[in-house]
Amino acid sequence: MNDLHYSVMLNETIDSLNIKEDGIYVDLTLGMGGHSEQILKRLKTGHLYAFDKDDFALNYSKNRLSKISNNFTLIKSDFRYFKEKLNNLNVLKVDGIIADLGVSSPQLDTPERGFSYNKDSVLDMRMDQTQQLTAYDIVNNYSVEKLVNIFKMHADVKLPKLVAKAIVLNRPINTTLELVDIIKNTYPSAILRQKHPAKTIFQAIRIEVNDELNSLKEMLDNALPLLNKNGTLSIITFHSIEDRIVSRYLKEISKSDIPSKMPIQDNKIFLTKKIPPSDFEVSQNRRSKSAKLRILKKLSES
Repeated sequence: MNDLHYSVMLNETIDSLNIKEDGIYVDLTLGMGGHSEQILKRLKTGHLYAFDKDDFALNYSKNRLSKISNNFTLIKSDFRYFKEKLNNLNVLKVDGIIADLGVSSPQLDTPERGFSYNKDSVLDMRMDQTQQLTAYDIVNNYSVEKLVNIFKMHADVKLPKLVAKAIVLNRPINTTLELVDIIKNTYPSAILRQKHPAKTIFQAIRIEVNDELNSLKEMLDNALPLLNKNGTLSIITFHSIEDRIVSRYLKEISKSDIPSKMPIQDNKIFLTKKIPPSDFEVSQNRRSKSAKLRILKKLSES
């Protein structure tokens, strides 16, 4: 399987949108265009707006989608700003929004991007390569206290203070594998046997570099007002931190949409659902194992 073209939970995500031929749809994480391609194929007079921060993704997907139709607009932007960007294009309501969170396979598989703990590279991890802050800056300049904080907030890092002290003690750290060696030499053997010790630390640093959690929270706040009646918000999460944010948000929304003195049965404004990947998909693509598709459907305008 060519991971460059693989989109996690593709069928489930597209089915959740119940796409109308004349609808307006938004892909907040364009990537290599897998989800966008399937949306575009189902549109006749409708339009697709797709966002990404990564120039490679935008250029690759532009070529891919152009072979289907010209009913799409690509926008280089962090998805936290998507409502503003759409409003600037006079798009005030949409029928469906999707987001496939996390790192794309090409980002992981391109060593010089610095996302992978299995490949040697400079410490980069920027999704938008025009921004200034890199993983190198965080690893070499953050205090022990600040490192501990991001390890706790952005990932379930074990013994965060021990790792943070080891990083500060071994500066300067220039490459990904230098950092991996420090991590391996810091952890006791019991932890090393559980899983790759660098996984959660790289996740925490990557999230800090790209401000992913704040971006996600802002995106969620902006998404619901844009949805038409019967519109759908579908989000694929990959790790517990981002899934917790999405899950709590959807839970609060579904609770708060019913006036306190009104019977529940026929008055819901939002309907939420969670779907895991199929066993077959997990067998074909290991990346999908931790995925969860969370869906919110807007049943009413009020």
